[in-house]
Amino acid sequence: MSVHQEDYKRITTHVLMSMKEKGEKISMLTAYDYTLAKIVDHAGIDVILVGDSASNVMAGHETTLPITLDQMIYHASSVVRAVERALVVVDLPFGSYQGNSKNALESSIRIMKESGGHAVKLEGGFEIKESVARILSAGVPVMGHLGLTPQSIYKFGTYTVRAKEQEEAEKLLADAKLLEELGCFAIVLEKIPAKLAKKVSSSLRIPTIGIGAGPGVDGQVLVLHDMLGLNQNFSPRFLRRYLDLYDQVHGAVGQYVADVKSGDFPNAKEQY
Repeated sequence: MSVHQEDYKRITTHVLMSMKEKGEKISMLTAYDYTLAKIVDHAGIDVILVGDSASNVMAGHETTLPITLDQMIYHASSVVRAVERALVVVDLPFGSYQGNSKNALESSIRIMKESGGHAVKLEGGFEIKESVARILSAGVPVMGHLGLTPQSIYKFGTYTVRAKEQEEAEKLLADAKLLEELGCFAIVLEKIPAKLAKKVSSSLRIPTIGIGAGPGVDGQVLVLHDMLGLNQNFSPRFLRRYLDLYDQVHGAVGQYVADVKSGDFPNAKEQY
């Protein structure tokens, strides 16, 4: 049964809580630049994540680890200038918050002041509780992230599904409840069993946003470049491609090259 969708003029953390209470699903996508963020926002997305996945899709790095705080602020600033409706959440990059709550607060304040973002996102649970608490104490909204945490890829050594075993599942549930108690307004659950994601979501008052976590959560997030088919080297089970832009852009550029080479472009109507 579909739930009536209200016409929210601006999405806030309060609106997201209200959406969960009403059973209205939350839509979330990444964006990293002004042009695409403007399209995504106008299309009605609820949350835009300026993800550290920019390290992969924008800069070509193998992991999310190399991207810097300055680079995240640059991407976030570009997105914020385009957005009129969506809530903009910005990833704190690797090394900007782990193990040092003072550094975490300073990084978050820089993001909020220099980019105009509306909230920050951190990966982890109990291990980063001091950083989360300190950021929240300054009035900065925090979104949590549990399950597969890409910034810890070298610790785990794989991108496979997390929390399949009971011990890790219990820790994830405990971490989720801790993040809620600390004051996080939402939690991303990445690549965990659908049954566990549903259990976590039903045990929390705050919304859960899934990626590879099944339908039993309060919303879904995908990487924009993946769902548009711009990235052909990434095909996990959870990804639904809504376009095949790689082939379309490739074809358009190829046609442009051919038209320039043949002298067909520009024609008589395309000159002054």
